[in-house]
Amino acid sequence: MSQHPKTFSLANDFTINRLGFGAMRIVGDGIWGEPKDPDNSRKVLRRAVELGVNFIDTADAYGPAVSERLIGEALAPYKHDVIVATKSGLTRQGPNTWQPVGRAPYLIQQVELSLRFLKLEALPLWQLHRIDPRTPLEESLGAAHDLQKQGKIRHIGLSEVKVPEIEQARKIVDIVSVQNKYNIADRAHEDVLQYCEQNNIAFIPWFPVAAGKLTQPGGPLDKAAKKHNATLSQLSIAWLLHHSPVILPIPGTSSVQHLEENLKASDLNLTDADWAEIEHTAQNPS
Repeated sequence: MSQHPKTFSLANDFTINRLGFGAMRIVGDGIWGEPKDPDNSRKVLRRAVELGVNFIDTADAYGPAVSERLIGEALAPYKHDVIVATKSGLTRQGPNTWQPVGRAPYLIQQVELSLRFLKLEALPLWQLHRIDPRTPLEESLGAAHDLQKQGKIRHIGLSEVKVPEIEQARKIVDIVSVQNKYNIADRAHEDVLQYCEQNNIAFIPWFPVAAGKLTQPGGPLDKAAKKHNATLSQLSIAWLLHHSPVILPIPGTSSVQHLEENLKASDLNLTDADWAEIEHTAQNPS
């Protein structure tokens, strides 16, 4: 059976269990407002840590502020190995509405708020949620670098970027992670993943579970999952773990049951031939 590394060393500083948790779905509909059951959201977070998750990804825009606050309430003071990554740089005007803002004063303000909500003295990993086309990258990351020198940010990452943007950013600060949309059925950022592999940069795929025609009941990936006694989510997550050692999947959910189900993906071991067949199916649907 094909085995995958269970951990990843982020910046040679933090040892991360490769199957993490994305805390976007623990807030209200449209990633807006309070969840219907805040106690349940806190329960999901605590259960994730109980099951060995030590990497939790969030953002100030989830709610906004709601996801970070719930994480702080549920998990602080943190176990020594729990790493919370957050993001700034997207503002919210309503449900499912996002607008990038990368001005230095705004990002500095948001980092201070993230520290307060998460109940941290320093953010282990802060990521620029989006590059703001109206603000020079030197200004946005320059602010993050200043905060890093002040001890309020330990490591810096990027989100939804192309290779030239990563290279530009690395001339300003040390980049330890990249978070892009990526899954077995959507591999538009394969070149970014390869760049991350070459430079030992963590690649954090958002939207890690495949969707669309490939995943419909009776569809190619659904059939492959059933063949291996797995759910579609488990197959999608397990493929990410298998595909590259720098990938840190962060499937999110507001359900303890789905959380437990997703985390079992790390136990799904297929042969290289099985994975090759599944990849071929995903890339060549009939």
